[in-house]
Parts: sequence; C-alpha cells; structure tokens
Amino acid sequence: MTNTGIMILFKVRNLLLVLLTFQFSACTGQVKEKSVTDSIEKQVNTQPLILKQSTTFPQIHTNLNGMVREFVRTMYQDKKGNYWFGTNGNGIIRYDGQTLQKISIEGLRPLKVVYEIVEDKAGNVWFATSTGLVKFDGEKFATYSTEVGLQKEEIFSICIDKKGLIWVSNGEGVSHFDGKKFTPFILPETKVENPKPMLSDKLVFQFLEDKNGTMWFVTDGNGIFKYKNGEFAHLTTKNGLTDNNVFDILEDKQGNIWIGTFNGGVSKYDGKTYTNFTKEGIIEGLETYNFCEDSKGNIWFTAEGYGVYRFDGTNFTQFTTKDGLTTNVVQSILEDHKSQLWFGTWQGISIYDGQKIMNAKEKEPWTK
Repeated sequence: MTNTGIMILFKVRNLLLVLLTFQFSACTGQVKEKSVTDSIEKQVNTQPLILKQSTTFPQIHTNLNGMVREFVRTMYQDKKGNYWFGTNGNGIIRYDGQTLQKISIEGLRPLKVVYEIVEDKAGNVWFATSTGLVKFDGEKFATYSTEVGLQKEEIFSICIDKKGLIWVSNGEGVSHFDGKKFTPFILPETKVENPKPMLSDKLVFQFLEDKNGTMWFVTDGNGIFKYKNGEFAHLTTKNGLTDNNVFDILEDKQGNIWIGTFNGGVSKYDGKTYTNFTKEGIIEGLETYNFCEDSKGNIWFTAEGYGVYRFDGTNFTQFTTKDGLTTNVVQSILEDHKSQLWFGTWQGISIYDGQKIMNAKEKEPWTK
C-alpha cells in the first residue's frame, strides 16, 4: 500500500475511533458481573437482524454468518477450545463447539471494538476493548474501567507477565492491573526527533515480556522502550530501528525479536544485530504486523497490501489472493488447535490447512 493509501486507511480508522469516543461516555459504578446465561445472545435470536447489516467491503469469504460488519481485528482459541473473535464494530463473538454466539454483557453499553484477547494461567480470558478491560472466568463477565483507575477506557493492547500482572495501554499511557485497580506506569519522557504518532504520542501498540524478563514497549512514533530492574533502554532509528513508528513485536523460540513497523517493514533482532528483510528487498510491504509463531516454528506476519508471509527459518513464502486469500489486506492471524491458520481480512475469514487457503466455511462449516 502506498503512503497515501496508508494515510487514507488511518483516516478511516481514526474516524471510527472518534465516532466511538463520542458514542461512549466513561464507566461509573461498581464492577459489573453477569452470568453466561444472562450475557450471551443466541445466534437464533439475533441472526435475522444481523443478516441485514451492510459491510464496508464485499464479503467474499465468511463473515461469521453475517455477524461481522467490517472485519475481525483479533482471534483467539482458549484452553477449552472455544474460539473468540474480536471485531472492529460488532464486539465479541464466540464459538463454544456448538453455537456461534454474539456476546452481550448486561448492564454494559454496547461493546463495539475489541483490540486484543489473552488468557491467563487460571484460564480467565481477558479482552482489551473500546469500553475498558473485560474478563470472562468461564461463568461470568466482569468489566473494569475508569471507576478503578484506568486513565481512559479504550484499551488498545494488553499483556499478562510471568507474575500474572496485567499491562494495558491506551491513548493516555500505560497502566498495570492487579485484579482490583489500575496503577499508572510512567515511561521515560525521552523523545525521538520529530516524532509522528499515528494516534497518540503516549500510546503503546504492543507489549512483550521476553524470556529474560525484560519488558518491551512498542510505541506509536517513539521507537521501543526496554525495561528491567528499574532501568530503561530506548531503541530508535539512531541505534538500529528502521522506523520509529513500531506496531508489533514477537519473540520466537530461538529468542530472536521480530519487529513490525508502519513505514520500515519487518526486522529480526538477535540481541546485537538488526536484519531488515524489507530494506534488503527480500520481502515487500512497509506496513508489517500480526506476528504469529506456529507449532512448527514458522513465523507468520502480514504486509499491508501484500498478503501474508511465512518464514521457515531459511526462506520466506508469500501468500496472496493468487493462493486463495480473499484479499491482500489481512488484519489478524490465529493458529488453532488443529494447526490451521486463520486469516481475518477486510473481506472475510480465510483458513490455511497446510495445503491451501480457502474460505473458512469450507473447513469449519459453523462459520457459514
């Protein structure tokens, strides 16, 4: 995608964020908890209305039987096998092995955008959403927002560290959550020259706790901060990064750090040297993110407008519409318990079964 195209895309995204901000007011009152039976709308009850939704782009592949109007922003399969889909305008959708369900938490205004889904050691599933932090313990949903110390209710990223502490980020900065309240965590004031954030100069797009216990904070326009034992290090274009607008990060099984940026493509950092595969002309696409390491050790990621790449440790393989993707703009990647790769795109969900990419409903009919 060209720089012009990227800016148009971000204007559309930003407009959506602005509209959502005006639509929702801050949470007040106590933490809300509801039972599963009270909080899930069955597909049979909601489907006639959902099918009438118009989509931004034609849905060539499944959009979960009409439940998703725009695209699936994030996907997760929990330890029990449940599939969770976080959407860009239709909240949370779950498949429990029997029914495809749209989640509606009673007492909470309509939840629209879900940015990320993680699971803790106890099996609780956590959602970073436009209306705060949402927890599902297998029976009840609980919501946590400004009433327990969150600076701003919209959460863009979430990470659970080895000690069980939950880290979250929004446009006002970083906080950690101990299960009861949010405590601000202040990043250094150090700035790169002429920072150009896409959304906010206080936004952390992604967190990573590496094998050594170092926390990595991927920022919007200000490079990467590393933190351990009270000390920070600042990684920028002056000491190795190809772009200060960093969007995604992954540590692979070998301990390499993969870094995806908005304008500098994808790099691998081995602790000493950066290898930028985009700059070297090995792959195409400046806007790269959605890292996923599969069960075989392959690294998958998306390149805006260029589909999906897989790195097997030696070679890169590119997958595009010519290989079965519904579009070359992919927003999310998931490997399920069957070792299938799910691709959430602007025009529906595709699945790669190890042989070919196809409409998800061909492999998983419940997605219709």
